[in-house]
Amino acid sequence: MTNATDVAEAQHSHPAGGIGFFEKWLSVWVALCILAGIVLGNLVPGLFAILASLEYASVNLPVAILVWAMVYPMMVNVDFASLKHIGDRPKGLVVTVIVNWLVKPFTMAALGVLFFEVLFADMLNPADAQQYIAGLILLGAAPCTAMVFVWSQLTRGDATYTLVQVSVNDVIMIFAFAPIVAFLLGVTDIAVPWETLLLSVVLYVVIPLAAGALTRKWLVGHAAKSESGKAARGESGEAAVARFTGMVKPFSVLGLLATVVLLFGFQGEVILDQPLLIALIAVPLIIQSYGIFLIAYFGARAWKIPFNVAAPCALIGTSNFFELAVAVAISLFGLNSGAALATVVGVLVEVPVMLSLVAFANRTRGWFPSA
Repeated sequence: MTNATDVAEAQHSHPAGGIGFFEKWLSVWVALCILAGIVLGNLVPGLFAILASLEYASVNLPVAILVWAMVYPMMVNVDFASLKHIGDRPKGLVVTVIVNWLVKPFTMAALGVLFFEVLFADMLNPADAQQYIAGLILLGAAPCTAMVFVWSQLTRGDATYTLVQVSVNDVIMIFAFAPIVAFLLGVTDIAVPWETLLLSVVLYVVIPLAAGALTRKWLVGHAAKSESGKAARGESGEAAVARFTGMVKPFSVLGLLATVVLLFGFQGEVILDQPLLIALIAVPLIIQSYGIFLIAYFGARAWKIPFNVAAPCALIGTSNFFELAVAVAISLFGLNSGAALATVVGVLVEVPVMLSLVAFANRTRGWFPSA
């Protein structure tokens, strides 16, 4: 049975569980890729037009491939066997589920409506405003499963408990993401193409999740066979998973960066024509991120949850599964839509915001009881 010590040792010994060079400076790489995308989008618009045309059933194939490259490595980290630990210290899991699924999607939609239909209404075309709201809704309804392991490691969170939280989130996401998005889009009077939305969930959640689970099962099983055939203790299953994800993690980061170049290339002309637009979209995203963190973090503190559980559960709720949000926005509304642009701005905002919250959490570790 997997335990916290095995996971922690595996993550400490292998790069998969820590933060590497690219992750440490991810904000810089994302900023450079944004600039590259904008420049290339204006210099060679024909190339991006060709890439935009490569789609099937409303799914852009280049973006789909890159999203799979981003999502697959982190899905290998998801251990569904850890669901047996749901009953262990349930408070952190309760906070995560409530914030992620009963609070976050609705506060993001509310902030989107407040800023784009009220506060920024005179600065935007109403149709465009609805698109930006849709993009924010997609971000708000997709809690993070990718970088969670990095944020947890940076706060020295309980590795096994983080796996439990991510596993439960992924199971809920399979069934809840599409209905919540459809409900909120309906509330904001945006037509909901159910077939495309459900297809996106299958493509970007179910299939990568299944592939990751099969890979993890094979790695753990292979390690167990190798260990049983040797007199000396061999590599543990968790160590094998950590080593494998460490090997494929660069493809995930490269997929993210290439996606950013593509998305900002598709939006290059719009961004140069309306540079203020990026700042306008970023405002509700930043408020949402810090607000959700404070709700979860201080809720965990009031409930006397240990820090190594409280910090990851707050960070999971704050961070977004922006890979899914970007892909679904493109599938639902198109590559050049305002919804796609809003989700791309989410990529730009997320990393520096999350790093600031990790630093805050580490400075306030003493506010919480020890495990």
